[in-house]
Amino acid sequence: MKKSKAIMIGAGIANMAAAVYLIQEGKWQGNQITFYSLDDHGANDGAPTDTVTDEYWNKNHPMENTKGYIARGGRMLNYRTYVDLMDLLSRIPSTTEPGMTAAEDTRDFDAKHRTYDKARLLEGGKGIIDGGKLGFNNKDRLLLTKLISMPDSEEEKLDNVTIAEYFKESPHFFETNFWFMWETTFAFRTQSSAQELRRYMHQMIYEFTQIEHLVGVNRTRYNQYESIMLPLINYLKDQGCQIILNRLVTDWEFKETPMQDEITVTGLEMINTETNEKEHVIVDDDTAVIFTNGSITDSATLGDYETPAAENMDYGAASSLWKKASERFYNLGNPDKFFADRDTSEWVSFTLTTKNHLLLNEIARITTQEPGNALNSFISTTPITPLGHKDVNMSIVVHHQPHFTSQKPNETVIWGYFLYPRRHGEFVNKPYIEMTGREMLQELIGQLSKVDPGPVNIREKEEEIFASVINNIPVYMPYASALFNNRAKTDRPKVIPQHSTNLAFTGEFVEQPYQMIFTEQSAVRSGEIAAFHFAGIPMSRLVKTPRYDKDIPTLARAAKKMFE
Repeated sequence: MKKSKAIMIGAGIANMAAAVYLIQEGKWQGNQITFYSLDDHGANDGAPTDTVTDEYWNKNHPMENTKGYIARGGRMLNYRTYVDLMDLLSRIPSTTEPGMTAAEDTRDFDAKHRTYDKARLLEGGKGIIDGGKLGFNNKDRLLLTKLISMPDSEEEKLDNVTIAEYFKESPHFFETNFWFMWETTFAFRTQSSAQELRRYMHQMIYEFTQIEHLVGVNRTRYNQYESIMLPLINYLKDQGCQIILNRLVTDWEFKETPMQDEITVTGLEMINTETNEKEHVIVDDDTAVIFTNGSITDSATLGDYETPAAENMDYGAASSLWKKASERFYNLGNPDKFFADRDTSEWVSFTLTTKNHLLLNEIARITTQEPGNALNSFISTTPITPLGHKDVNMSIVVHHQPHFTSQKPNETVIWGYFLYPRRHGEFVNKPYIEMTGREMLQELIGQLSKVDPGPVNIREKEEEIFASVINNIPVYMPYASALFNNRAKTDRPKVIPQHSTNLAFTGEFVEQPYQMIFTEQSAVRSGEIAAFHFAGIPMSRLVKTPRYDKDIPTLARAAKKMFE
């Protein structure tokens, strides 16, 4: 239903996208749009630690006296698939490159720094693995082909089916180079949704021919807060939008109707997390409420060089609010599928800052490539899975330097993660989740030493590397892979649920036809749909989504690659 004002619950990229489209396509005034949020970055964060002031984020570990940089994660972009994201970035100016849009900034940087990973997989005793050999047997190929060829009309056959269950007749699939690369490129796990894997196979099928080098990956000039979120924030503020931070929305008020099926928000309860005071906002008949109903960085905790990140058992801020709505109305999904099973969703990351480029140069020497081109994953040399298979221990991303605009010329920032944080380290005898920043660095140096071709092993420079450290900040994220959790299609609400008069859902936990999640693409598109709906714009004007699963040459190249 057409509205003229909007309240945004959450200030991540999905809702900011909605605001941009309301202003530019719906011709709304910016002062008609108000955000209430805990922060202004969502999962696209990145900052020097001495500027981090988000009290809710850091309630378990104040950051006032720490040094270095922090980014809980990073997203790899892909122009061919992320069409809505690139459309959004083409509408706003870059923050760092005068005269360019944010899209032009990203394309300019990417054209000058093409991704070509020479060491996508590394294994002790073998060094760099030839990832071009995907490693399938005929049963793997058959099951994967069936998944890729499954039409949209049959997708519900994969409701509540995990990837492990789908490939149960060929557990060999989880020992292939393809799986090692796919799981660490996109953060899939064996217990993730086979339905979601199918969508990735449909939208990213062209990656079959290039996944070992990641040549389809595009990157922003700096971290995604400074290259994506800050341009959005600056644009929306210039347009007059109100972005009110440190607000935790805790409950809804809904219109009472005889059948109790009409979904109309009439008010919101929230807490000012700076003052701990309760606040109430009235939602009138002319106001849309656009809600990002889950976050993969909710309940994240930070450690430091000598302290592991504490495990936070909170259900999650956005998902708790979603749960209250879903308990009232039957068609708003099931948040428990995503936020009540952290065994399938948790992982740990770290952001390492050094005061010289010694470690950076050692990684470049071992992997034979320049910084900025790589996602390096270290394969265990011994079986470490419940099925007795080898798997990836840890992965690192060596950014093009500098990764932050305030970074000094002599400083290096490296990001890494452990997809299975309960597994034990090889060089530090404890689970990754219990490691301090120092211990995570020790584990990284150990993994690099296993694949170091010499003649001088990196372990001989270990003391010097440790002396170069400014900080290494571990982060525990209980819901980092929650959007991949096993589920049915009805477990996520639609962007515009049936019977809703003024409530829309956005982000990575909404159901959209064909769209895959964990991408900036699906989040932006959900905001675009919500904006078009409430501004009365025909959906035919949405950015057109490419269908590579319908492209015969692309399918033929993928089929050929399966047999190499």
